[in-house]
Amino acid sequence: MVGKIQVTGLREFQAQLRAMDAGLPKQLRLALNQAAEEIIDYAEPRFPRKTGRAAASLKARSSQRVARIALGGRRAPYAPWLDFGGEGRVKGRPGKREFIKSGRYVYKGLEVRRERVTEIMSGALAQLARDAGLEVS
Repeated sequence: MVGKIQVTGLREFQAQLRAMDAGLPKQLRLALNQAAEEIIDYAEPRFPRKTGRAAASLKARSSQRVARIALGGRRAPYAPWLDFGGEGRVKGRPGKREFIKSGRYVYKGLEVRRERVTEIMSGALAQLARDAGLEVS
């Protein structure tokens, strides 16, 4: 599947970090945001532009276990339609756009930059473990 990178043991790692220092899991969220930003850096310049609101709506919104990218919102509710397509002539959308389940920009960014995202995540997790005083090999 194009849309996921699975990290085995992340939940246990988070629990161990929390046991050592309550602030460490927050750093885990920041590491996941770094990975999401790599995808945003790919997708943002590729979004169609009239006002630039759709591209500007891409935001990293990770939790301590999941890297997420938010898209659209109140200022650009049509942004998911630009990425995935679908039925047209719905309020705020110009016309029918071919539906592409894997999307045109965000998931494509993960597909293209998967290796770099993996590097960012593994490096950030290793650094977080070192900061917690764990030995990393």
